[in-house]
Amino acid sequence: MRKHLTIAAVAAAILAVAAASVALAAGANKPVTVRAGNLEVTVNGGFTPTALSKTKLTPITAQFEGKLKTVDGSHPPALKEVLIEADKNTGIEVKGYPTCTASKLQSQDTTHAKAICGEAILGTGHTNVEIQFPEQAPIPVSSPLILFNGGEKGGVITLFVHAYITVPTPAAIVTTVKVTKIHNGRYGIKSVATVPKIAGGSGSVTSFNLKVGKQWTYKGKKVSFISAKCPDGKLQFHGTASFSDGTRASAEVIRTCTGKG
Repeated sequence: MRKHLTIAAVAAAILAVAAASVALAAGANKPVTVRAGNLEVTVNGGFTPTALSKTKLTPITAQFEGKLKTVDGSHPPALKEVLIEADKNTGIEVKGYPTCTASKLQSQDTTHAKAICGEAILGTGHTNVEIQFPEQAPIPVSSPLILFNGGEKGGVITLFVHAYITVPTPAAIVTTVKVTKIHNGRYGIKSVATVPKIAGGSGSVTSFNLKVGKQWTYKGKKVSFISAKCPDGKLQFHGTASFSDGTRASAEVIRTCTGKG
């Protein structure tokens, strides 16, 4: 059971990575709160620059953060799955960027993971979780998060999230997130993450943050992990998070942007 506690440290990262494009939607830095039953989820973030080309994808740096809590103060349900559909005027790219494999990251603490696959890092952040066993006080768990590039194959981008905690026992876990392009009206990117049970279902995400914005040169051209354009003055996103108690929290987020050129 203790090994499963390490999953708690990365559960928030899964949400952050899968929802990285939602960070683009929070350009005004105003938090968005969604309430579903007894659960309250608040997300916030921002990106620079805020003025974007109307026709060409512009490299951006984005930061995403969120908090989860219950209205009555009880232990929140465990996060099971997150699905995010991002505006067709955003892009995610990893071509030409160094890659890492899950096997290289297994059993490594944060320092060694950086040493082994440092060139493949796409973003960093932090997460907090709450673990509560029956008739026991909640146990807070904290961990750094590192987002690594796993490469692209067959139109699917693979990302690895690494976390390492020392409580209650030192351990690491590597979680995989899949990102694909779609054609669904306003939406053009889909990210799906499935969250394993945390401590047999006793652990829940309470907060997380992630910052991404890597840029590099590939075949003589500048490439950005995340980019966006603004042809009609807005970016639109839709996300659904599913929890262990059957709760589903969904929201559509629309934020304005300034198109130029």
